[in-house]
Amino acid sequence: MEIKLQLNGRAVCVPDVAPDTTLYDFLRAQGCASVKCGCETSNCGLCTVFLDDVPVLSCSVLAARAAGHKVTTLEGLQAEAAEFVGFIADQGADQCGFCNPGFVMNTIALLRENPDPTDEEIKAYLSGNLCRCSGYEGQLRGIRRFLDSRKEVPHA
Repeated sequence: MEIKLQLNGRAVCVPDVAPDTTLYDFLRAQGCASVKCGCETSNCGLCTVFLDDVPVLSCSVLAARAAGHKVTTLEGLQAEAAEFVGFIADQGADQCGFCNPGFVMNTIALLRENPDPTDEEIKAYLSGNLCRCSGYEGQLRGIRRFLDSRKEVPHA
């Protein structure tokens, strides 16, 4: 089947896609290396992408369902992600880095939905992201420091 969609702001048309192809596999075939697969059971959050600006687990969505829609991966959100990823790295929360794209995608979604979340709201929103290296406190501290930095008044 032919699939046409907007991927990171550009039109993509792939003429021969098997009907059972997941969005994850489709995106990887399009060169989107940030989309990771950690479980294949919709439990880790590593494959999170935006489908029409809503976060979805690409391992659980057939590519055919994305036809005619807008798909955004971390490759398409570099400027937005750059605002806060340094804060997360400063807290040592990027140890192996494998889970980072999923965390970043979900943090962007959280901050778009709620620009000033509490720590409990951050934890709840990111609870679907699996990280085997950290205790999640580094990610929380990094996000909190980023949010606090946005509130700081520049000195005259």
